[in-house]
Amino acid sequence: MGRRKYSEVNVFSPTPYLGNPLAVVLESEGLTGDEMQRFAKWTNLSETTFLLRPTDPVADYRLRIFSATEEFPFAGHPTLGSACAWLEAGGMPKNSGIIVQECGAGLVKVRVDNQRLSFAAPPLTRYEPIEEDLVHRVARALGIPRVDILDTSWLVNGPEWIGVRLATAQDVLSLSPDPTKLGSLAIGVVGPFESDHEVQFEVRAFLGGDPVWEDPVTGSLNAGLAKWMADSGISNQHYIAAQGTVIGYHGRVHVTVEDSDIWIGGDVTSCIQGEVNL
Repeated sequence: MGRRKYSEVNVFSPTPYLGNPLAVVLESEGLTGDEMQRFAKWTNLSETTFLLRPTDPVADYRLRIFSATEEFPFAGHPTLGSACAWLEAGGMPKNSGIIVQECGAGLVKVRVDNQRLSFAAPPLTRYEPIEEDLVHRVARALGIPRVDILDTSWLVNGPEWIGVRLATAQDVLSLSPDPTKLGSLAIGVVGPFESDHEVQFEVRAFLGGDPVWEDPVTGSLNAGLAKWMADSGISNQHYIAAQGTVIGYHGRVHVTVEDSDIWIGGDVTSCIQGEVNL
């Protein structure tokens, strides 16, 4: 056990402590996967990340991402939060303005624009309509009639999201899922605001398990939703999505579609810096 640089950062919100928190261990060489998993469980945050030397010469660093129970090949807010912590610890990108992260999903580009960072969404590994019997199960879990669901899609880019589109943002805000019916599903729901609203969409993310969890702000889900809505002609080339409203957060996800890239961005603030014995 030794002292390692450590940060906790606030991701996807312009307001400190109202975004999604992330724990980052900046000097993780020598730690085993079991040790990382144990520490991630102890932090009790949605994700904890560990920075390592890259194995790919193109990358600036390698990232391992853990929830309290498992390792992910990719996740959105850990990508942005880890990039922020790395920069604040003195990291210098090989290419000015672009960080290249190596993770289980491959190489991910992170664009730097002051406090706002954006990642280029990795390709979806499963992207197809949800089978009808599962759509009915999703409707029951969300506590709404099947007819209220306008469209669905698998949006898998690490986490196995089920995307659900409702008619309005208010429909999304009004959801009260039944924890006994969620099972192990990961459901992301999106609906549009009226045209004069400050943001264009409201997003909520529900993850079944023990306990059932509503994520404050979710980069991987918003990346999948952005691809789906752009392909469906639902969204513009640039929009802002709100998330976390119902549970007291102020998440803001900035989405930009540029040619074949979808950039998912947000403000990131470092809240805690120090050391951890690990």
